[in-house]
Amino acid sequence: MSVGFVGLGNMGQGMADNLLAKGSDLSVYTRTTAKVDAMVAKGARGASSLQDLVEGSQLVLACLPDVQTSRDLFLGEDGIIAHAKAGQIVVDHGTVDMQTSRDCYATANERGVHFLDAPISGGPGGAESGTLAIMVGGDEHAYQQALGELQKMGANVRYMGPAGAGTAMKLINQLLVGINNAAAAEAWMLAKAASVDITTAAELLKVSWGGSVMQDRSAPIVVERAFPNSGAPVRTINKDMGIIVDFAKSEGLALQLAEDAYGLYSALIEQGKTEHDIAGVLEIVEQRSGK
Repeated sequence: MSVGFVGLGNMGQGMADNLLAKGSDLSVYTRTTAKVDAMVAKGARGASSLQDLVEGSQLVLACLPDVQTSRDLFLGEDGIIAHAKAGQIVVDHGTVDMQTSRDCYATANERGVHFLDAPISGGPGGAESGTLAIMVGGDEHAYQQALGELQKMGANVRYMGPAGAGTAMKLINQLLVGINNAAAAEAWMLAKAASVDITTAAELLKVSWGGSVMQDRSAPIVVERAFPNSGAPVRTINKDMGIIVDFAKSEGLALQLAEDAYGLYSALIEQGKTEHDIAGVLEIVEQRSGK
């Protein structure tokens, strides 16, 4: 199966590298020519345009940074779906809102194109190692056709249900990521105030009920205060928490913890620290604590 990949950012680069390393017939396209050239040097085919990529691929995968970019590249007049032919499979790996995934599915379906919403989790490390969690929504027969390629990028690939189910699962995941990371920041603030060593606390939390993937991941970053220029920047979780809060309001859901965590990330964004690691939300907790 010929595979086209769009978007070679923090996550997309590792995903594309795994596809190529594991034998995919891969073409790539992104607006940064140097990134395309680097992939060509590794053995991929460089597409000259989005149309060129889509027309030369049976399966098109895209990993894009935000909702508007996903809408533009999938639904635009010169977008992926516009150039796709009946029977092709196109996949959005980005984290978007439910409506965007449903709109993409409906538009693709009108053209006989199969659309899968397949957001990812695992961070740049998971993308590089090929161990991502990939949660997929859409028609199951299209999922089965794409599964072999998805498994080259993810160790945990799951079919979640009809169109939008993959996106819904990713938002559930991000809700917990956002809240757990904010809770960990408050825990580290408490530890500092009580003169408890954060590294020691993190080790004990691994075998305690209070432990979580986020506290385990964030503790060494907090200890080193290695917040700037992260591969997991706060702008990403802030975007995702915003989607969750908006969806909750539209559905009349009382997700107070989500709103509170979103407020912390937004405060860090307002200070211009968009590329700070998500663990850097500790700085807002410190400021509000007068520390």
